[in-house]
Amino acid sequence: MLKLYYNPGSANLAPHMLLNELKLPHELIFVDQEKGMHRQPEYMKLNPTGRIPVLVDGDMVLFETAAICLHLVDTHPEAGLAPAPGTKERAEFYKWLVYLTNTLQAELITYFYPDRLVDDAAQAAVVKRHAEERVGSMLDLMESHLADKAAAGQGPFFLGDRLSVVDHYAFMLSRWTRGMQNPARNRPQLSRFQQMMLARPAVKKTFEAEGLGEPYV
Repeated sequence: MLKLYYNPGSANLAPHMLLNELKLPHELIFVDQEKGMHRQPEYMKLNPTGRIPVLVDGDMVLFETAAICLHLVDTHPEAGLAPAPGTKERAEFYKWLVYLTNTLQAELITYFYPDRLVDDAAQAAVVKRHAEERVGSMLDLMESHLADKAAAGQGPFFLGDRLSVVDHYAFMLSRWTRGMQNPARNRPQLSRFQQMMLARPAVKKTFEAEGLGEPYV
């Protein structure tokens, strides 16, 4: 059985939602970050970066959220949660997934952990403020994309009329902005998108399993 190492609401949320969309039996293994379990030797053997999540699939161990998601969609192509390789649609899929993980997620990490980059609290506050501004511009780009899709009758998902793992990833990251001054939910298209994703049975099941309550977004 697949095993997903998780901490509620962390970067495991996207692959966890995906596991439920695919209806794949899996075991959840809680990694208590507050107690430093992600730095214990047992976990570091699985992921030497000490980050969450980790997926164990038989004798294969995967870390990095996007890599886990790609593995799951590639091993279950019949679900249609990623376009076929070699197509224009697959290129669009790669574009958005890489943007989300390499640009937006990276900036969100700076927002949440500014102290990793500077030496005192005053500097950290400045870093956090600028990171929030940059995240805002990234959310604006996503909002514009969804608006263009809607205007062209090509929605309601990021790639058009078909759900893909890009949507799970975008939903996870947009949820992380809920404590910001101008979160994703303040933008009409992103708000609609978030509520649509929240209504999915697989997403509800994931939130329940991870014990995630309001505010959901």
